[in-house]
Amino acid sequence: MTVKVIVTDMDGTFLDDAKQYDRTRFMAQFEQLRERNIEFVVASGNQYYQLITFFPELKETLSFVAENGALVYEHGQKLFHGELTRHEAQVVIGELLKDPGLNFVACGLESAYVSENAPAEFVELMSKHYYRLKPVRDFQQIDDTLFKFSLNLPDSDIPQLIDELHVSLDGIMKPVTSGFGFVDLIIPGLHKANGITRLLKRWKMSPQECVTIGDSGNDAEMLRMTDFSFAMGNAGDAIKAIARHQTDDNNHQGALNVIQAVLDNTAPFDR
Repeated sequence: MTVKVIVTDMDGTFLDDAKQYDRTRFMAQFEQLRERNIEFVVASGNQYYQLITFFPELKETLSFVAENGALVYEHGQKLFHGELTRHEAQVVIGELLKDPGLNFVACGLESAYVSENAPAEFVELMSKHYYRLKPVRDFQQIDDTLFKFSLNLPDSDIPQLIDELHVSLDGIMKPVTSGFGFVDLIIPGLHKANGITRLLKRWKMSPQECVTIGDSGNDAEMLRMTDFSFAMGNAGDAIKAIARHQTDDNNHQGALNVIQAVLDNTAPFDR
């Protein structure tokens, strides 16, 4: 089957630990992808406005599945966005505010929002992932379409929090991990695979023509949907068990190496 789409996660996958990538190598690869009419899709839990800063010259050419699937852009045009009802958003906010030590960001179409009383180090961390981040006095007064919440906490605290949120927010939001201490609350069903499927339908392409590359729990659905699925060398065992293939870690250009294998028609793309 000919590859027509390549989808990659960003943090821990396309980007190295310094949040960089080999731009010269990728730009040369991208030119070849364009010549072969192969679509390139960025699928990330991060904000769209942050993601496009990594590809300033290509943002109108690439497609983006941002906010873990809640926001989809095709070649610079918004294709889809998820939406919590006002009541659902208030329920989620109320639940998160029960723990005064829990810091979170509410993610919307126009911006992301953080409490004006949040610790400076939390705000600094989240501002690296949400380039539009506004302080608010009262989350319940946000006038925006909300579709995701993002939390960051010690890895040791994550399993218990996820168990609690699975129960308290059942049917409204689903907690997923994205590595580096991040937990995202997503609208059930609006994961990365859902966003990718919307693009594939637009392009009249199938998952069998798609390559997916990822490293964390929020990549699970998109890795399951394709035969050409790759787990990064730095991925956890659970993700490696889901993916059909493995590549190098994010500090050794694992994602770019997969792209090169597609271009060179080498294993596993030589069948």
